[in-house]
Amino acid sequence: MRTPVMDTFGLEAPIFAFSHCRDVVAAVSRAGGMGTLGTSHVTVEQLEIELSWIDQHAEGKPYGVDVQFPYGQPKEFENLTPETAKQYLPQEHRAFVEALLKKHNVPEFSREESEKVFRHYMENLTRTHREAERRVEVVYRHPQARMIVSALGAPPAHVIERAHSVGLKVCGLIGHPKHAKRQADAGVDIIVAQGWEAAGHTGEISTLVLVPEVVDLVAPVPVLAAGGIGRGRQVAAALALGAQGVWCGTVWLGTVESEVPPELKRKLFAATSSDTLRSRCSTGKPARRLVSAWVTAWESPEAPKTLPMPLQSMLTNEALERITKYKPDALLTYPAGQIVGHLREETTVKQVVYDMLAEFSDALDRLNEAVDR
Repeated sequence: MRTPVMDTFGLEAPIFAFSHCRDVVAAVSRAGGMGTLGTSHVTVEQLEIELSWIDQHAEGKPYGVDVQFPYGQPKEFENLTPETAKQYLPQEHRAFVEALLKKHNVPEFSREESEKVFRHYMENLTRTHREAERRVEVVYRHPQARMIVSALGAPPAHVIERAHSVGLKVCGLIGHPKHAKRQADAGVDIIVAQGWEAAGHTGEISTLVLVPEVVDLVAPVPVLAAGGIGRGRQVAAALALGAQGVWCGTVWLGTVESEVPPELKRKLFAATSSDTLRSRCSTGKPARRLVSAWVTAWESPEAPKTLPMPLQSMLTNEALERITKYKPDALLTYPAGQIVGHLREETTVKQVVYDMLAEFSDALDRLNEAVDR
């Protein structure tokens, strides 16, 4: 089985993986798919280290890098500093966050530690075009990286032109047909049509409906299907809808290679497909996460209205750092799609890929038998 997008990158499997973990990215690429590294958790300096590590461990196989070019973000947010940012964070919101942490006995950071965490976050604020371009400059220095992925909006024309000039493909991640059209018109090479079942930032249209609509709308631009995909039968369904491959994220969280700590893995393995919620609580834009007291608190009538991106993440960053450090079980959460109900025990990236391909083959056999009758 071959698709044109597989031939573009020389892949053995139509599986594209998103992960914040370099180990997962390299392992998927070694297994015949294509790993893509999310960069929202690292500084520009750390990104150079991460990509150099992947270069050494992906056995010469290609990989991608995900950056964020938010669409329609006010220009004044591009140049926020640690000194000017706090004026945009209402006291009501700060008090709500602190009260929630206190309710669950999460220790406070010292004043010095709190200031350090906030300054570090502000100096590396990932959800601005300025910071996205700094990260793309790092990618240009790594020829084994073959694709940049733009989430939340299309990259500027000069970024796409520069990427093409150095042999990089540009991929746009979308959740609505109008966004797909915008990305295609901007000149991206591949589009990920991500249904609402997916983890992270996602729209309101299901994968089964969104994918064929986008395939028809942007043809001949190749489309990858995302959202609720983690098994071979779903890969077969995606290709039947006209996609040339699949984009998966949640399915890697339960692997040995994953960045997820044991406490959170236990919650992931216990979760069902209905234990996630699409919420604005962390970034200000709708993103699906594993349900926890943190997520549900922001959905309550007592919660203040979430702030627009990037202000909400500025507001919540320290809180999430404290949750990560002290690990209060009730508050532990992570971006996760509805396919989380399929995760039951720890496995390896290689085994996940193998199982997906084996089940994909079985699905094709059943379809062929049905056709032959």
